[in-house]
Amino acid sequence: MSRRIEIELTSSRPDGTWTWRAAGAREPKGVLDGSILPSGSKSGDVVKVDAEFDIDGIEILSVVQARAKVNKVETLTIIGSDKPFEPVTQQLAKRSDKRGPRRERRDGDRREDRRDGDRRGERREGRAEGNERRPRPEGDRPRGPRRPRFEAPPELPQRPRPKRLKPGSQHRKAVLADLPENQRPIAELALQGMQAVRQRLKSANEALAAEGKPTMPEQSVLQMAQDLIPRLRVADWLDRAEAAKRDLDNLDLRDLRSVLAAANDPGIERDENCRNLLGELKAGLTARTAAEHQNWLSDIGAAVDVGRVVRALKLAGQPPKPGERLPDDLARRLTDVTIANLTADALPERWIAVLEAAAFAPIRGQIKVAAAPTQSSPELQKTVERLAALLPQIATLFGVAAPSGGQLPKPLRPTRPANKKIPPKPSATPSAEPSPAAPAAPEAVVESAPAEPVVAAEVPNETITEAPTGESTAD
Repeated sequence: MSRRIEIELTSSRPDGTWTWRAAGAREPKGVLDGSILPSGSKSGDVVKVDAEFDIDGIEILSVVQARAKVNKVETLTIIGSDKPFEPVTQQLAKRSDKRGPRRERRDGDRREDRRDGDRRGERREGRAEGNERRPRPEGDRPRGPRRPRFEAPPELPQRPRPKRLKPGSQHRKAVLADLPENQRPIAELALQGMQAVRQRLKSANEALAAEGKPTMPEQSVLQMAQDLIPRLRVADWLDRAEAAKRDLDNLDLRDLRSVLAAANDPGIERDENCRNLLGELKAGLTARTAAEHQNWLSDIGAAVDVGRVVRALKLAGQPPKPGERLPDDLARRLTDVTIANLTADALPERWIAVLEAAAFAPIRGQIKVAAAPTQSSPELQKTVERLAALLPQIATLFGVAAPSGGQLPKPLRPTRPANKKIPPKPSATPSAEPSPAAPAAPEAVVESAPAEPVVAAEVPNETITEAPTGESTAD
């Protein structure tokens, strides 16, 4: 499936092709066929294209023509008059000191006021003595029972989010600068993989053969690319490792582990600078893992102490190191407070929030509830059916059979809030008659430029494991 991105043309080649990069990037990204570009294209032009992303790289399919802006605002023409201009003047009248006679209240009026006041006082006294209200009409229905009032537990301070790895390109640029000019395009393609080199070489030879020019030797070019890949891998790993060392105290452990996993390469192991840097990263990972484990246990204990059950369950399901187990005393406390929240008189929304968090916690097998809630809802029934494979003992209370085998459910992703549409500003130009409202402009879709391919081990995508029900509303 193709996507639309904006690219910047960097340079033209003698064979009719152009090098390009993502708009705003530093280094060229790839090569495209010059026949798909409009006439008059030059270096530095930014165009929108249809690109296809695959495992071998990015292929530009076609250029998308930009839409011409149409001004649909109606304007009014002011036509002048031939009559001479006559200024308008005003003259304010003087304030008169003579005022009309003031109406005085007569004695009769005062007596009437007193009588009305006495009558009002008598009505209030009679209502207080009788203390009777108007009977309710027979058609009114009695009010139902009030919902139980729930007070949210106190908030807990949030720890700062770890930083993500942002490698530089110093070592990679140094390797490219040391290469001859004719080898740099091959090195840039080698960063995308040998398959990209083969495809680019094949298309270039076909174009040269069509023009009757001598073709490039495929075996020599492929051998050159294979010789350049080890140096490029070492340079790319050094860029990532130095960036990880700078943010070693605050770096995400997943990124740090990915850098260490990428060091299992013969070229990196033979390089002395890489070995020294690898030892420092391993020592930093050991210290960070121990510190994160203590922070993980303390955060779970603090959430249990203040009554943040959903937050404690989510933290228990996200250990800093896969396979970490909770201590027996902390697991027992977390199990007790979870069961205490799943009572028969609890609301269905509370059951949904606790079950979504407990299904992916390590204590899910120890949660045993005596009875189902007295109040149920279709959303709660759907939640139990979805999580029946992880919570079979809870599914039995609702009469749901736990499926055998199959794929286990995954945590729900948080829903994004709907974008609020801003009403259009009123037009400053006066109009004789109201014009129909112009259609709202479509929201601009921001497409992020694809990151430069990395030859070393890739970092797995982060999976959000938070349930859609927030702690502040459900807990």
